[in-house]
Amino acid sequence: MGICGISDSREQLPLKKPIEIYFFIDPLCHDCWTIEPIIKKFQIEYGHYFKVRILLAGKLSYWNAFNRSLKKKNKHETQLDPTMCCAGKVELNKMDINPYNAYIAVKAAELQGPHAGLRFLRKLREALFLRKCNVTDEAILKQCSKEAGLDVDIFLDDLHSKTATKALQCDIQTTSEMDVESVPSLVFFNGNSEEAGIKISGHYPYHIYVQLLEDMLGFTPERASHPNLEAFLCHYGFLATSEIATVLDKSPEEVERSLKSLMLQQKVEAVPFKYGTFWKWIA
Repeated sequence: MGICGISDSREQLPLKKPIEIYFFIDPLCHDCWTIEPIIKKFQIEYGHYFKVRILLAGKLSYWNAFNRSLKKKNKHETQLDPTMCCAGKVELNKMDINPYNAYIAVKAAELQGPHAGLRFLRKLREALFLRKCNVTDEAILKQCSKEAGLDVDIFLDDLHSKTATKALQCDIQTTSEMDVESVPSLVFFNGNSEEAGIKISGHYPYHIYVQLLEDMLGFTPERASHPNLEAFLCHYGFLATSEIATVLDKSPEEVERSLKSLMLQQKVEAVPFKYGTFWKWIA
């Protein structure tokens, strides 16, 4: 059995993962937030064929330009997306934003392990897109690290370490070498082939990613079964109705009925936001 009862049906599937995906993101980018359910679904259904490496796409010149552009704009607004709810418009121009702080914080969290880095990245995005916090402020970053279950003291030390800086510089160098000019971008590599990787930038329907995987593999991949709702929520802890519906191939209405049943059993609690509801596992 996997974590929280998620069936490890992949034991009968290929152990060697022939595909590697470089996933370039920006923690402050709304499109990188809204694509998360698609990537999560992709990993659950076909993750036995690939491993994902998350890289922060950015340049110092970009961060400086980002700060200047905020002063010229009235609003930096999110575009609402049905696959991932948020708290509405995020007006970055009203925050004292320093994108570098958010980037280095993610690399500092990753020093406690890749899973710790992913948990922190999720909490940072929740703070920005659900609570409209300034996620470049060190106090907010500290709170995100606590919510992600990190060793907070070590995180704060790593936040100002040369190791985190070097890790970020490596991401920046890779971004440049692969000519990544927009986020989100995914670059697919086949470890069994000497051919160059295939880059796909932007947000596409789910079947496009599956088709690309099939093209890279040269055969139709076997899809893993979905976890049940309780196992899925237990594993991730905090998910949106729309996010669950996307991953589990159910309608939002069907998901909400099941979640309300779990709420009566005191296994989850609803956390409403302006444009949708999240569900927290409490059992």
